[in-house]
Amino acid sequence: MNSLAELKVRESLKEVQLDPVDRITLIKYAGASGDYNPIHTIDEEAKKAGLPGIIAHGMWTMGNLAKLFTEFYEEGFIQDYTIRFKGMVFLNDVVTLHAELAEENDNILTFHVRAVNQNGNEVIKGDILYHRYAS
Repeated sequence: MNSLAELKVRESLKEVQLDPVDRITLIKYAGASGDYNPIHTIDEEAKKAGLPGIIAHGMWTMGNLAKLFTEFYEEGFIQDYTIRFKGMVFLNDVVTLHAELAEENDNILTFHVRAVNQNGNEVIKGDILYHRYAS
């Protein structure tokens, strides 16, 4: 598919598989976002919080959903996200992003989106409203 205009309701965008989550990515994200909660970067602190190890920032996972729309940047923009966090992302997890067109209303496209880990467990689920520029 070369254009979102070709996409039909219930069809999916090409899935995006992220690289395995690594510590340096989470440290960089902490710096960029200002979220220095140590459960995202320090093993001992994550364990003190009752976690088996450090976890990725939920907003890091959510922000990666934008990668589903990168090839369509000239056609419009993400107008809104509605996301529910459903699970944690740990070091070395491989997250795959999915988007299915649920509704088209003039130039507003509603996509059901989700991110799943390597075990097929959803870690986030929700909707993205994509505003397509008028043709």
